[in-house]
Amino acid sequence: MLARDDQSDLKRTPLHDLHVALGARVVPFAGYEMPVQYAAGVLKEHLHTRRNAGLFDVSHMGQFVLRARSGAPEDAALALEQLVPQDILALPAGRQRYAQFTNVDGGILDDLMVANFGDHLFLVVNAACKNADEAHLREHLSEACEIEPLSNRALLALQGPKAETVLAKYCAETPAMRFMDAGPRQVAGIECFVSRSGYTGEDGYEISVPSEEAERLARLLLEDGDVLPIGLGARDSLRLEAGLCLYGHDIDSSTTPVEAALEWSVQKSRRAGGQRAGGFLGAETILAQLSDGAPRRRVGLKPEGRAPVREGAPLFADSNSTVEIGTVTSGGFGPTLNAPVAMGYVATPLASIGHRVFAQVRGQRLPLMVAPTPFVPNTYKR
Repeated sequence: MLARDDQSDLKRTPLHDLHVALGARVVPFAGYEMPVQYAAGVLKEHLHTRRNAGLFDVSHMGQFVLRARSGAPEDAALALEQLVPQDILALPAGRQRYAQFTNVDGGILDDLMVANFGDHLFLVVNAACKNADEAHLREHLSEACEIEPLSNRALLALQGPKAETVLAKYCAETPAMRFMDAGPRQVAGIECFVSRSGYTGEDGYEISVPSEEAERLARLLLEDGDVLPIGLGARDSLRLEAGLCLYGHDIDSSTTPVEAALEWSVQKSRRAGGQRAGGFLGAETILAQLSDGAPRRRVGLKPEGRAPVREGAPLFADSNSTVEIGTVTSGGFGPTLNAPVAMGYVATPLASIGHRVFAQVRGQRLPLMVAPTPFVPNTYKR
């Protein structure tokens, strides 16, 4: 699942030296040298995050400020609504929302988090897409908005059931935050941006911190016996158990939000009949699919045996058919479940829970059941 890049010209996050000091195995990922695992190994890192708290370096992600040139915060929200099918205008100050940049065909250019910080919007985008996202923002919104990439900030994720207790020692405000609350907070005396969110299905926080303070903050958090550093390997298995999409795998420019089973993220105000229906790139396709359905759907898949079914495996309606009805887009072993799990796309008539499909793996047809996601119940503090 982890993308590999050419070794040349790889960037390093502000925590690179700490990763090396902690014994991380570093691999190329999205143009960066990133830790895939530490001495504990992926399995223990995964289970430790589910039971205690894990600290992830996600500083390779892109961070942007979007500010209306008019000085009116609502103008930045309305401008961004040209590029996403979500209701940004109604997003209250201090709250965050999941969104997608869409193209003219309704495909997903990237998925992102949008937070309302009062006088401006704060965006977090995927590492591999951040340069293209910045160009996209500038092409469409430069006239209405100032677009500021925050290249001088790192991003940490503290995830797991003990994340609240750990972070409370350095920021007394964080226990009162609810899932998707976001805004400036002082953490250990450092001016940070904190959101109660993450990519594991667990309760937790993402902390944007000035680059020069990132290692100090990370070391403080790691002093707690409940916190372990966690690499990309466990991050991937955690998000897969949580049924969360990985851009470039489960979603891309050829998949719409409806096909990807992300229509829950499109508010009524942007749908047909809503106050600000449409008006975003690809609206004709997406609104039609919201009304009439899409030809295929992203679904959870549970292999009936013990063998994992990996990304790229073709799917078939039965054990003998030669007609592909879909593809696995993410797959692996779920340590929490002690069983393999996967996600993929199937033709909509075959997407009902409990439907059996077959994956082609090394010349064999392996049965899988269409299953609800998340595979592991989330523990967000709402």
